[in-house]
Amino acid sequence: MKLSIDSERCIRCGRCVKVCPSLVFGQPAAHADVTVDAPENCIGCGHCVAACPVAAVEHGAFPAGTVHPVDRSLLPSPEELLLLCKARRSNRALSRKPVPAEYLDRILEAAHSAPTASNLQQVGYTVVTDPADLRFVIELTLEFCRRMLRLLEMPVVGAVVRRLVKGAGRYRRTLHRLIDEYDREGRDRVLRGAPALILIHAPAKSRFGAIDCQLAYQNASLMAEALGVSQIYTGFVLAASRGGRMKRLVRRFGIAGRVHAGMALGMPEFLFPNRIDKKPLDAVRR
Repeated sequence: MKLSIDSERCIRCGRCVKVCPSLVFGQPAAHADVTVDAPENCIGCGHCVAACPVAAVEHGAFPAGTVHPVDRSLLPSPEELLLLCKARRSNRALSRKPVPAEYLDRILEAAHSAPTASNLQQVGYTVVTDPADLRFVIELTLEFCRRMLRLLEMPVVGAVVRRLVKGAGRYRRTLHRLIDEYDREGRDRVLRGAPALILIHAPAKSRFGAIDCQLAYQNASLMAEALGVSQIYTGFVLAASRGGRMKRLVRRFGIAGRVHAGMALGMPEFLFPNRIDKKPLDAVRR
């Protein structure tokens, strides 16, 4: 892979040296020539290319057309971004409208823009919109719920679980509701009738796959909020997709790896007109 410094363009500011996480570049003194000392260390993160103000870094992974200037006047202000974060909620009151394809594309693009450990970029996305596939996910989850409920209601085992797991009694009521409403009324309390589901996954052997997927989820969730799309974190689906059920899930959708995050998406019946304060911030400053 080509990696060099155009000495005629270079202004020797040293930015590429300072931002490189892999010690690829060297500069013996301020304003001295920048050298490419260890190109084999490069992870292709692009920090050097993005930091260079004069396009002096020539990187084979970023040819012409892949590097774009950032107009920072278009970025949201800190106040606007904070308001978006505070306004974001899991809105379970969904309409019957489908999520526009261009909205799904933007949500995926935002997710794909999230950082990954060592810039491996191994996060994958599976978008599920087929009703039969959505029903498969719902029923797989309810199968898990039924098993958990049987354990909780066993005289001995249930008592041990309730003693060890905080809030197990509350989950018992929730599991009953999920199962009963689906069996008696056909009401989906798993995906809440969402017409789209995004499963976020990484290779099974990826050491930081779970973290990478959660970072991608946060980007996707904020973009969904900005677009006015309801997003619901699929905690029960993730809990259900462990062990043998994970194998069935990935086999159904042709996923090579493990699912670490998921979001159900739908167009809301309404938007929340209010935001509510959280508990007081708990932060230790040393």
